[in-house]
Amino acid sequence: MKIICVGRNYTDHVKELGNEIPDEPVLFMKPKSALLQSHTPFYYPEFTNELHYECEIVLRVCKNGKYIQEKHAPNYYDAVTVGIDFTARDIQDELKKKGLPWEKAKAFDNSAVLGKFIELTPDFNRKSINFSLLKNKELVQKANSSQMIFSFEKIIENISNYFSLNIGDLIFTGTPAGVGEAVVGDQLEGFIDDQCLLNIEVK
Repeated sequence: MKIICVGRNYTDHVKELGNEIPDEPVLFMKPKSALLQSHTPFYYPEFTNELHYECEIVLRVCKNGKYIQEKHAPNYYDAVTVGIDFTARDIQDELKKKGLPWEKAKAFDNSAVLGKFIELTPDFNRKSINFSLLKNKELVQKANSSQMIFSFEKIIENISNYFSLNIGDLIFTGTPAGVGEAVVGDQLEGFIDDQCLLNIEVK
């Protein structure tokens, strides 16, 4: 199982971080050890002083594939949820200034948090998914998947040109505007529509 993530996939988020809008999906990966296991507490990492939450829709890959055409991409995922891509922003900023890779800031242990999956049915509208994140009951992120620069299908097509997709792989599809700092004691709740799928406390 691998975790493939997409960066800079919502225009407002690109602008809030002062980045350029990409011409193709920006991809990075997290190892299996980045996945926070269910019923496991999330502890604030000791190596950062600026931990940011990034809420995003996550796809569950259900079919092995390589060089997948956009029109066939819907056949390769069968469930969605919300996830949090935790980022050590201070470390990322320092590494980027030096022109270095920033896996330390993105791929550390337990940096990928998953909610409960929603199995996709024929009547589920994959092109328009409302999702949101509450921090301490206050709305901090809200978006619709239709606002993505690159759709789920374009993401899968692009990924599969470089990496074979395997059953059980996870695709984090990018975060909208509103990312911010999380501190010890914060409660984070992720929603699709009005259904709470993710609920963790930073310890």
